Amino acid sequence: MNPVLFLVFLCIYIITVLGNIVIIIIISVDPVLHIPMYFFLRTLSFLEICYTSVTLPKILANLVSESKTMPFASCAIQMYFFLFFGVTECFLLASMAYDRYSAICNTLHYTAIMNKRVCIQLTGGSYICGTLAAMGHTTFVFTLPFCGSNVINHFFCEIQPVLKLVCGDTSWIEILIILGAAFVLMMPFMLILVSYICIISTILKIRSTEGRRRAFSTCSSHLIVVTMFYGTALIMYVRPKSSFSPDVNKLLSLFYSVVTPILNPIIYSLRNKEMKGALRKTGMKIFHPEK
Repeated sequence: MNPVLFLVFLCIYIITVLGNIVIIIIISVDPVLHIPMYFFLRTLSFLEICYTSVTLPKILANLVSESKTMPFASCAIQMYFFLFFGVTECFLLASMAYDRYSAICNTLHYTAIMNKRVCIQLTGGSYICGTLAAMGHTTFVFTLPFCGSNVINHFFCEIQPVLKLVCGDTSWIEILIILGAAFVLMMPFMLILVSYICIISTILKIRSTEGRRRAFSTCSSHLIVVTMFYGTALIMYVRPKSSFSPDVNKLLSLFYSVVTPILNPIIYSLRNKEMKGALRKTGMKIFHPEK
């Protein structure tokens, strides 16, 4: 057992879960935050809790246990839910970009465009895309013939390490996986890119410096999260599996599966004036109820 690593990962998991739970509670109880942007942020926080819970508890268990085995079915289930929550987050980030596009580029019609029904449809569509992508990739990988070593050189059941256990030449399988991942990742990414091109174009037309700053500040947190999430995901999946060493692969996987979920609540809390105000207001009610 490595006690230092165990404590580090345990602290990361606790902070990730508690941080995202706080965001969910604050958005739920504060009427000021009952708008589409925070509706999506609450869903994102829920996804982050689930996303990190797919891998980190097993990592913690492996750090304290001599036996690091996982049944074949459990490996498939872990891969499915890792892909499900990851892909759902991809499409939810695209929905959040569309929300920001509507708020900045169609300000007068924003409330009509982003009504409650549209928000629910966009969120439901994100979950459906995540379900289909995860089911397709997991079914494809685990119907392949496995032989020889059953040791995965990774800390969870991810596509690339599992493919190395497949019998025979897997180059064509790798190409299919890359094409599938490229489609799943690039489709929402292109929607985000187009949205931000329109957003930046509109912001540059605003005459006052304060107006431009205020408009961009509503997008900055989302843009940082998108950059971190898509940056590592695109590097990890849309490339040949032999491009990087196993250690580099582990580092990249660790970043987007463990580090990104803990940073999201910090980014949205520290960079968002409305969230900071809601946190202060809720804190005052808890610690100074008489006021």
